[in-house]
Amino acid sequence: MKKTNIIIFLIIFLSFTLAFYFYSQMPDQMASHWNTKGEVDDHMSKFWGLFLMPLISLGMFLIFIFIPKIDPLKNNIKKFRKYFDWFIVLIIAFLFYIYLLSIYWNLGYQFNIGIMIIPAISILFYFIGVILKQSKRNWFIGIRTPWTLSSDIVWDKTHQLGSKLFKTSAIIALIGIFFNQYALWFTVIPIIASALYLVIYSYLKYRKIK
Repeated sequence: MKKTNIIIFLIIFLSFTLAFYFYSQMPDQMASHWNTKGEVDDHMSKFWGLFLMPLISLGMFLIFIFIPKIDPLKNNIKKFRKYFDWFIVLIIAFLFYIYLLSIYWNLGYQFNIGIMIIPAISILFYFIGVILKQSKRNWFIGIRTPWTLSSDIVWDKTHQLGSKLFKTSAIIALIGIFFNQYALWFTVIPIIASALYLVIYSYLKYRKIK
């Protein structure tokens, strides 16, 4: 079994273990959502509050397992499979981190959960930048527009640029920690702007080549 799969199994197993362990200690209605100010604005039953994230993690892992098998361009995925496997680990670890924050909050400890999530988001964005640089044309992973999927050249150029933009967005998001109530905008605006720009860029690059 791959080392990455072992790590993922351990994280998911630990998630379910924590769910059972803390079940009796949780309130009947757990805080499940926080607004931009870090204030609770939604709740869910403690069953779903504890078991939803482990189930989501398990489901996502199963999906990621099947993606390389069903992609018509699966041979291209093999070319960057190492990065893809570690990306799965990072996604599951990211969900586990949010899960721990939720448990900690519902045990009665108060903190700004939005600010606490930002470093994890920054790491996620940065690694997306890493995997974009390595990725080859496929139907599931990367910047998939009609123009990147139609040309290896457009795919490669768009993803080289995308790598830089996502890494830059990660740094900007991290800087947002120092601006408290505006931190969310430091995370959202750069990544949305980058995504929109990359769509336009791929179209223009395709037209230029053709």
